[in-house]
Amino acid sequence: MSTTTETEEHKALRAAVAALGKRYGRDYITRVVAEGGHPDALWAEAGKLGYLGVNLPEEYGGGGGGISELAIVLEELGASGCPLLMLVVSPAICGNVIARFGTEEQKRTWLPGLADGTRVMAFGITEPDAGSNSHRITTTARRDGADWLLTGRKVFISGVDRADAVLIVGRTEDARTGRLKPCLFIVPRDAEGFTRRPIDMELNAAEKQFELVLDDVRLPAEALVGGGTSHAFGSGGEDAGLLQLFAGLNPERIMTAAFAIGMGRYALARAVEYARDRTVWKTPIGAHQAIAHPLAQAHIDLELARLMMRKAAHLYDTGDDAGAGEAANMAKYAAGEACVKAVDQAVHTLGGNGLTREFGLASLITAARVARIAPVSREMILNYVSHQTLGLPKSY
Repeated sequence: MSTTTETEEHKALRAAVAALGKRYGRDYITRVVAEGGHPDALWAEAGKLGYLGVNLPEEYGGGGGGISELAIVLEELGASGCPLLMLVVSPAICGNVIARFGTEEQKRTWLPGLADGTRVMAFGITEPDAGSNSHRITTTARRDGADWLLTGRKVFISGVDRADAVLIVGRTEDARTGRLKPCLFIVPRDAEGFTRRPIDMELNAAEKQFELVLDDVRLPAEALVGGGTSHAFGSGGEDAGLLQLFAGLNPERIMTAAFAIGMGRYALARAVEYARDRTVWKTPIGAHQAIAHPLAQAHIDLELARLMMRKAAHLYDTGDDAGAGEAANMAKYAAGEACVKAVDQAVHTLGGNGLTREFGLASLITAARVARIAPVSREMILNYVSHQTLGLPKSY
């Protein structure tokens, strides 16, 4: 598959999802948020049509595709003004981790529901005192007979109120070395000792953010992803599991890029429509280069980011985790920057109208920042590229 030209199947998928998005649109999401609800109708229909699980294995109810296809779904929904943020989390992160590293029982239990949208899984890695430094994760699991006891805290965890379970990144002690190694646990939402608190965000989104507390949450042995001898975290020293975890996080960066590109495309389309029709002097304002050129630049930046996103998705889908790691970080960086600039220019093009509820662009100013901040900041991506790609020494 070429990363510069789309297959006919991809074009058909893009058109079909765009048609679905058009039927719901920005007004739907705005109404859902205003009512304090969730985009359940869109989520359910996308699941029935097979879009939510397009990346998951066919034998478990998925579409048999990859992140390339799932990124198309999120991008087109975003370009229609109705992105589904939980696509990044449930089928992309959790679905891929379980599909690649889970036991047969875990795959049969979770993947069909994640694929059709009837089950949702959240993902918990970020901690209050760890931030971008995953080496400092302190959520720990210790053995108690055949069970595990999980204790720790997580912050900025999306969609926990809608999730049937949370895929929690913790650390266990290596029996041979005594050192802590990362492992993933499937924690049911109703597990005793597992509590959540909403974080008050100035972010206009249906998906809420939560702080999680795990106080000696008792989990059966089968809650550990891959089981006790998971090939996901095989031997190779204390960092082996962490490297595998990062490989599993590549879809998150790719999907965040799709989220950003879709949002940028939506904002740009609204601005172009306005600039084509708005006439103050003798011609529409879009005829003036001061308006037209920045919009053209925004389009170019979004297209370039999309090319890198497609490269990253292709590398991930073909099993090149190392190559996908570099490309996914670059795609996320490029898409985040392009999205922020496109939204800013769109609002500026509309002038005062860009800040009104009628045109619905002002709320994207805050939303666009998410792509710069999460799941990893642009500065940490620049750190990654500077020392992993360019070979420069670390500053930390």
